[in-house]
Parts: sequence; structure tokens; C-alpha cells
Amino acid sequence: MNENIKILLVDDEPDIIDFMEYNLVKEGYEVFTANNGKEALKIADEVVPDLIVLDVMMPKMDGIEACDELKKNIKLQHTIITFLSARSEDYSQIAGLEAGADDYISKPVKPKVLVSKIKALLRRKSSSKLLSENETIIKVDDIVIDRSEYLIKKAEVSYSLPKKEFELLALLLSKPGKVFTREAIMDEVWGNDVVVGDRTIDVHIRKLREKITGDKIQTVKGVGYKYQ
Repeated sequence: MNENIKILLVDDEPDIIDFMEYNLVKEGYEVFTANNGKEALKIADEVVPDLIVLDVMMPKMDGIEACDELKKNIKLQHTIITFLSARSEDYSQIAGLEAGADDYISKPVKPKVLVSKIKALLRRKSSSKLLSENETIIKVDDIVIDRSEYLIKKAEVSYSLPKKEFELLALLLSKPGKVFTREAIMDEVWGNDVVVGDRTIDVHIRKLREKITGDKIQTVKGVGYKYQ
């Protein structure tokens, strides 16, 4: 059932690679492996995987640097990248997300959790697409965003939001499940605008929750926010 889906696993520990490969092949995925960042760049360019699982700490080229390079490859613009990091490595998770990764998996990870996480990430890939400049409509769950008219509908009820709230919601819904760091949100929504106070994003998130999304916008502590 999953034979056409390609997954690239990148880790310098053979036991971890073997564990992940065994469980994912059993689910029917086509699995490729690499043991360092440089090898991952070469294989990814050749096979164009749907998803890359990338360890943070590796020789030759670490996961953060590899992610940065992978994101520059136009062939991989729709490839999902998730990091593997120990639960204690909060700094690695944040650095990974800032490098452009879509998510992270904490290790050690149990087989069922690994498979469940991979399936969720792949559902995200199939059910959502980043907007191109010509696309104006975003549809997620029962929310429809019309960028051309700055209008939002939820369950057929129309909402007119202030510009920053609108742009923040559009950003989060452009890729459901992706964790957007606070820095990325500031960049995308506020750009060079003057922002008063450190809690500006939090205030806008609170307003969106109250008006439209409820708890669908989730806080990722110490990192940022995602629509789940």
C-alpha cells in the first residue's frame, strides 16, 4: 500500500538505522539509508524522497547543516524533513526547526510511535500544499481562507480579521502540523514592521483561538506554534 512512498533515513548509528528501516519496510515503504549528511545530500538528489528522517549529531556534516543544504535543492521542495533528537536536546530541536525542518521525533522511539509519526507526517504532505504566488484559497478542516479578499469562513460563517491576524492564520494553515518558530512567524508576518513588546505573537494567537481555531493552534514550548 505504501510501496510508492520513499523515505530516506540518515543516522550514523547502524542499530538505529536498522531499527527504523525494519519497521518502515514492514509497513510497505521504500526505504533508503545514509550514515552522514554528505551522503544524504547525494541520495536525496537521486531518489527525491517523500520524507527524510535526519539525525542531528553526525560526522562529516551534521543534521542541521544537511537540512540547510537539502532545503536549497529545488527537487526537494515538497519533501518533508523531520529530525531525530534526544529528548534532552531542546537546543537541537529548535536549531533544526530554524534550519527549515518540518518536525522532530524524540529518541529513543518505540516502533508504533515511529510508524504513527511517519504516517502523520506523510498525511500532511498529501493533504496540504504550500501556496504558490498564484494560489489564493487555503482549505483546512472547515476553515477556508480567501487571500484575494482577506476573508475567512468557518462552517459557512464569515470573519473579517485585522491584517496581521489574517496573515498569521494563513501562514499556520498553509502547512498544517508544521511547527513555525517564533522567528519565522515574525519574519513572514511582520517582516520589517516595528513590533511593540515580546508577546505580540502570543496576543495574536490568543485572539485567533478565541475567534476561530480554539485549541487547533498548539503551542510548542520554547519553539513556536503549529495548527494541528
